Order: sequence, then C-alpha cells, then structure tokens
Amino acid sequence: MDIKKRIEKLAELKSGLYKKDFLLTWEKSETDLKIILEVATLLKELREKNVSCRLFDSGLAISNFRDNSTRTRFSFASASNLLGLAVQDLDEEKSQISHGETVRETANMISFLSDFIGIRDDMFLGEGNKYMREVADSLDEGFKEGVLPVRPGIVNLQCDMDHPTQSMADLLHLQNEFGSLKNLKGKKIVMSWAYSPSYGKPLSVPQGIIALMSRFGMNIELAYPEGYGLIPEIVDIAKANAKKSGGSFNISHNMKDAMKDADIVYPKSWAPFHIMQQRTELLMAKDKNGLQELEKVCLTNNAKHKDWEYNQDKMNVTKGKNALYMHCLPADISAVSCKEGEVNADVFEKYRIKTYIEAGYKPYIIGAMMLTNRFKKPAEVIDGLLKQNKKRVTQ
Repeated sequence: MDIKKRIEKLAELKSGLYKKDFLLTWEKSETDLKIILEVATLLKELREKNVSCRLFDSGLAISNFRDNSTRTRFSFASASNLLGLAVQDLDEEKSQISHGETVRETANMISFLSDFIGIRDDMFLGEGNKYMREVADSLDEGFKEGVLPVRPGIVNLQCDMDHPTQSMADLLHLQNEFGSLKNLKGKKIVMSWAYSPSYGKPLSVPQGIIALMSRFGMNIELAYPEGYGLIPEIVDIAKANAKKSGGSFNISHNMKDAMKDADIVYPKSWAPFHIMQQRTELLMAKDKNGLQELEKVCLTNNAKHKDWEYNQDKMNVTKGKNALYMHCLPADISAVSCKEGEVNADVFEKYRIKTYIEAGYKPYIIGAMMLTNRFKKPAEVIDGLLKQNKKRVTQ
C-alpha cells in the first residue's frame, strides 16, 4: 500500500494507547494492536526511504534488563535511537539497588529526564509483571508530585506472563507473509514445546503467542508433553479469545499429530508451570543447592522427550509439507548449537533467513509502542515526518 494511503488508514483508527504503558497484549483492544502494526510498518517504510524518524531532540530511554538478551536489548536500543533518544542501561549491580534502594526510589531517580523505560523481568514467576507495575505506580506518584517533568512510558520487554514485543513482531511477520490480518483467519498455528538440553526457559513466549494469535480467528494448537503446561489463567484467555474471534483452541500431547495440516509452526522449549513456581521459590530463597537438584530433575525429565524435535518427518505432515517455521531465537539447533535440540539443522537452515526477517520487525514494534504512548495522533506525527522529509543519511 502507498505510504500516504497507509497514513490515511491509520488516521481512521482511534487510539487508546496515548500515555498508556504496554505491559500485556490482552490488555489492549484489537484496534490498538492494529495501530501498533501500522505505525511499525510506517516507521520501517520511512527508514527505508531514508527519512529521519527523530521525534525527540534529547532524552533518555532506560534499558533495564534483569535477564540476558541479544535481540530485544538491541531492538530497544535501535528503536530508541530511531526516535532520537539516547539509551542508558540500568546495571543493578552498579546501582544503589544492590545496597537496598527501593523500587519506588530507583524508578524516580532514573527518570528525571527520561521518556521511556524498557524492562525485562522474566525469570521469577509471579514477580516480573508485578515488578513492572510497581515501577509504573512509582512513576505515577513522581509525576503527580512534580518530581518528574513527564511520566516515562513503560514497555514490557518480556516478563513472566507475556513477551509483547516478540509476539507483536511475530504477528507483523505473519501479516506480511499471508498478506493481511484477515487472511490469518482459519490458519492453523502450532505452538509446540520442543526438546532443549537446558531447563528454566520462560513461559512468556508460548503464552504470548497463544494469547495474541487467538484474537485473529486462527486455529491454535498448543502441543506439549504431559506435565509441561503453561499458566492456566493465560491458557483460559487464549481459549476465550479463540471462541470470540471464530477460531479454535486445542491442546495436544503428540508433536507430530499436532503438526498435521499446520500453516505455521513454532517449536520452542519452555519450563513447566509448576517447575517455574518451584524455581522462583528457590531463587528468592537463594537456595543454590535446591536449584542444582531441581535442574538435575528437570534435565532428566526433558531427556525423556528428545523426540520432540522439529524435523523433516514432522514438517512433512504440515500443509504442503512446508509450514512457515517461526522462532524467537536463539533456537537450540541439533548438531549445531547443541547435540540434540528443538529443531533439526537442515530444517532450520531452510527457514533461517525468514527467522531473521521475523526478528527484524521488533525494533519497529518497540518504536511504535513508544510513539503511540507519547503522541495522541500518530498518523499526524508520521505525516509530519514524511512532509518534513529530513534525510537520515546525507551525501
């Protein structure tokens, strides 16, 4: 679609994103989700046309990663820079947090001239999203009391419940692969557990996928070995979404059966819900011996399901023997990054570049979340950038 027509289409959508944090996709309306996709697409088009998207002359975007990251960390930095903000990492070991500084105090101290805070807190079940909301409450107070000139917006860069920047990037990838959101209706997507030689991987990616894709009339197949379930309340959200959108939701305990006639497959390891509950208790108690024992038990259990690898045999039962393979990366690739893992090397190589394209939407999704938080009429803002036509790279 022509960029000007896209802007006109965006202007027709009424945003509820202004001055609102982006913490969970299921808290946002379908219209808001579509706005994020449109703004992300327009930001991408502007950059490809060498048009500067800098909307800020100064200001900080705080990067608070409480767990390791490559793609999301650099995507947040890229998105912040795209809009004209400098990025400052909050290293908790180098801050007064390590000396007992409270969340309420830290949130205000890092926000004097900050516009956004991106937070990843995904390892403590029941705590990550809660922490983000505590930061949000602290910022509300700081702004209300005149401590902060503006109230920084918060972007969830992955918590224990959801990974909205990932699932929204995945949705944009699907929209582009299949032509439109409407074309996703009736498509079968399999969110499947897959074997990994490690344990303790968060639940947020599979939960984010089933909760988001179920809103667009897709047929969701959630596959995992017995005992590897997700947070029940989020599974219930996905079931309700599927019913409302005219899609379907099914749980399977056989990987190959689940893959039958699939249009899209997403084989990804995660730790069982009850294991993450135990792990959180041990982490908070700083029980190293308990964690080591739990890891041994989990790795032994995982090893019983090495046949949960996505390979040619399973791909052959998908639609056209060629379902779109997706992954948040890094994938555990058998005989490449590990001896035995989530996906066969030959199958992964076939879709490797597409997974890079999938990941490449994330900076624009994050940029869209920021832009719509700060600007009430995103279409007018983007139209202004287009008319200004300031070149990002000058010769």
